[in-house]
Amino acid sequence: MAKVGIGINLEFVRHDDKPFEWGVEKAAALGYEYVEPMVHWGRELLSEAGYFHSVSMLDDPYRIKRACAKAGVKLSGLSAHTPLVKPEIGVEYLKQAVRFAAECGAPVVNTDEGPKQAWTSETEDFVLMKYTLHEAAMLAESRGIWIGLEPHQQYSKQPDGLDRIQALVKSPAIGINFDTGNSYLCGQDPYAWLQRVRDRLVHVHAKDISVSQSGSERGKVTGTPVGCACGAGVIDWKRVIAICRASQRDLVLSVECGTVPQAEASLRHLTRLL
Repeated sequence: MAKVGIGINLEFVRHDDKPFEWGVEKAAALGYEYVEPMVHWGRELLSEAGYFHSVSMLDDPYRIKRACAKAGVKLSGLSAHTPLVKPEIGVEYLKQAVRFAAECGAPVVNTDEGPKQAWTSETEDFVLMKYTLHEAAMLAESRGIWIGLEPHQQYSKQPDGLDRIQALVKSPAIGINFDTGNSYLCGQDPYAWLQRVRDRLVHVHAKDISVSQSGSERGKVTGTPVGCACGAGVIDWKRVIAICRASQRDLVLSVECGTVPQAEASLRHLTRLL
């Protein structure tokens, strides 16, 4: 039986206008065992000024490593979403994220296909994604890093589409970062889908969806940035945990919510079930 840990994506401090280190300390203070930082390419004003939690991949990767060691938390992965269908962005972004993860100690780099160009065909998009993933997988394999493909956009909103993306490159480095909330909002059965990819999982985004959001958006969107507190929405977490425990490898449920109180409530709910 696989071990299931509890972590949190640092998006939960996005609206607090605080830097990365503050978010890590807050996650640790709440009692989380793992964190999932967000990384970006280049420089942007809010992060440089200390008003946003994302970390530039031009920074020293040991910045992340030191912050986690100081707070006493571990890394479940890096949120490094970049459009696989746009290789002029995705190739170097994902390759840099893999190198960054290897240095800071994150086992997984999470991404998705991204919004497509209006002028490319589906056939062309899959060629572009194959190129991006092949380039990234070569780096990931030699460094022992997983690339977690997430259901989030136009092709991965269906089980067959996500499988098709993963099958583009035959690499042990490419797995699935399943998102419970996105899969639900896409109009799919999240439990059947999770069961389908169970033995390919490398990471899980624990995202709950409120009843109100479910009523207004399910079947109309391909995902959402963050959800409500785990246990306050429509997702059956006992069922999710049971499927994850039957996986081939240990997993982390990385909570994706929007506020500190939601993070606190999520940890309380998931801890009771585990």
